[in-house]
Amino acid sequence: MFENLKPQPADKILALMQMYREDPRDQKIDLGVGVYKNAKGITPVMRAVKAAEKRILEEQESKAYTGLAGDPAFADAMIGLILGNAVPRANIAAVATPGGTGACRQAFEMIRMANPSARVFVSNPTWPNHLSILNYLGIETVQYRYFDGETRGVDFDGMIEDLKTANAGDVVLLHGCCHNPTGANLNIVQWQEVVNLINTRGLVAMIDIAYQGFGDGLEEDAQAVRLVASSVKRCLIAASCSKNFGVYRERTGLLMAISDDAAQTALNQSTLAFLNRQNYSFPPDHGARVVTTILNDDALRADWATELEEVRLSMLGLRQQLADELQRLSGSDRFGFVAQHRGMFSRLGAAPELVEKLRVDHGIYMVGDSRLNIAGLNATTVPILAQAIIDVGV
Repeated sequence: MFENLKPQPADKILALMQMYREDPRDQKIDLGVGVYKNAKGITPVMRAVKAAEKRILEEQESKAYTGLAGDPAFADAMIGLILGNAVPRANIAAVATPGGTGACRQAFEMIRMANPSARVFVSNPTWPNHLSILNYLGIETVQYRYFDGETRGVDFDGMIEDLKTANAGDVVLLHGCCHNPTGANLNIVQWQEVVNLINTRGLVAMIDIAYQGFGDGLEEDAQAVRLVASSVKRCLIAASCSKNFGVYRERTGLLMAISDDAAQTALNQSTLAFLNRQNYSFPPDHGARVVTTILNDDALRADWATELEEVRLSMLGLRQQLADELQRLSGSDRFGFVAQHRGMFSRLGAAPELVEKLRVDHGIYMVGDSRLNIAGLNATTVPILAQAIIDVGV
């Protein structure tokens, strides 16, 4: 049996991680992996997370299963964080998942169950694992134009033109904020136009929100998600706590299915629970309990929000420093987009051979499509990166 297995394509980011580890140079910079790091190169445990874990350790009396959907308190807390009061709670079915990836996987599974002929429209580019999972599940994907290689902004006209080819029942996958891998985001007027198109053509909206609080602020980053969820008839939302709570290894996520029909919500809830049962039965609880403890305690929530804001402002500062340094070295403002992008990532728009030259000649590791992780920088490495970018001719 096993002899019939075929080698699978290597994950490019994981391969890049291995190359970085094996590079003997002292002066090397890892801008590939999508993990937040502070100025010391550490992914810290947030203060509120430590406090919540201490409380849980002292108070928790059982490790029994919570339920197929996870702890309802976690769903309620996350729904409040992401949607506020934009959608009645009775219209939202939700289950805890192993991270945002698990939420995306379950969403795609639900789409396939509900409408096997549905196509999923994804931005070009998008997070590679979106395409990997969709292809594995045999779901047809259609790419819509998104990133403008000249302006390094959003090709909105191209996006709308491509989405107009979607049929009723097709799914449009959108990034709620801090687009991965480009860092280029729609403005709220453009979001409204997308909503109008979704409603006019009878499409289903799916939103992946993995970086709330990393862009313009917790409330600001949720604005588009709330607009979509409150304006369309059907919506799926896959959320991750890995970044904004720093609980990467705890695999903490949530999938929401929103309908304007309470009876449909009950069916959605039972379907999501069924999918959890088929894939992993009960979702992990520790990270979810940490997040719930923080969001339901005023003091912990305030401290978490303060530290998250410090992280956000740090990344914005690094963006501005890099844009300024590149402007100084190049004598032009062609890199101004770096300061305008939001979240952990920016896409330089450099050819793959220049990305490879950055790695070989300068020990700078970024994904082959020139996505760089801003959070992998610090005040000392920004000038090194800027000089290398100019030297290789980006």
